[in-house]
Amino acid sequence: MSLDSFEFRRILGHWASGVAVVTTRTPDGRPCGLTANAISSLSLDPPLVLTCVERKADTHDCILSRRSFAINVLDNTGEAIARRFAAAGIDAKFEGLAFHDEVTGAPVLDDALAWVDCELHAQYDGGDHSIFVGRVVMGGARDADPLMYFRGGYV
Repeated sequence: MSLDSFEFRRILGHWASGVAVVTTRTPDGRPCGLTANAISSLSLDPPLVLTCVERKADTHDCILSRRSFAINVLDNTGEAIARRFAAAGIDAKFEGLAFHDEVTGAPVLDDALAWVDCELHAQYDGGDHSIFVGRVVMGGARDADPLMYFRGGYV
């Protein structure tokens, strides 16, 4: 007996997590990104983080082609941004949002609670996702409360 994907998602939805937007650029330089809660710190020496990105997502192939990405942690006012970046397509996600490039050229959201700019260090198979390990080359944070995701909703 095994769990179907809906039950698996329901069960793991009981794990509260922060919400981030993973950003990079298309091969022609346009910004792209997606909402993610599958992120984690991995190592202090060297400084490594990981994010898990669905293989079908537009941003997946952008990360592979650019070999870099940024993780932008959202604060508790960021639900609209989280919902925008969770939608399909890449063209309007950055419209009206303030962002800047850091070392790798990955877009960093100006209003991010915390952010890390990463060079792609490794990629691993994760079923229908890829596990991207990034070597952090720059980062920053400010004081505010985080946006949280729990049981299918933002809290």
